[in-house]
Amino acid sequence: MLGRMIVRLAGEADVPAVVGAYDWLFAPPGSKPDSWDETEAAARLRAVMAGEGRSTVFVAEDEGRVIGFCTVYLDIVSVRFGQRSWIEDLAVDPGARSKGTGTALMDAADAWARERGAEHIKLESGDARLRAHKFYEARGEVSTSRCFGWPL
Repeated sequence: MLGRMIVRLAGEADVPAVVGAYDWLFAPPGSKPDSWDETEAAARLRAVMAGEGRSTVFVAEDEGRVIGFCTVYLDIVSVRFGQRSWIEDLAVDPGARSKGTGTALMDAADAWARERGAEHIKLESGDARLRAHKFYEARGEVSTSRCFGWPL
């Protein structure tokens, strides 16, 4: 059981912990991108945090330790869905999984997006992340699709 887990907006002091927490995403079945650079990741994280209402980072912490994070963005205005929001990265410390951390982070992302006029929120999850898929499906109505991407 977690102590006193809270979810809050990330601040400058959280940058090193959040950059380090990306290892939770890179662990199997994930993988570290060939281009991963911690210095560049920290700069990008700061840019997301300074997103002027278009992006933000939430952290979940327990007794002062970051145990999860979520980056969320306002995305396109879709013809089909209206203002869309996108959860780009969501990761929870393996020791804090199945204890409400991911739910609290997603709830914070949902509320943030809704407050900014989003009508639809999406995220992408790798095919091999079956446990994560069960978590997302348990949140209720889910639409799935296949996303393709390649470096430019």
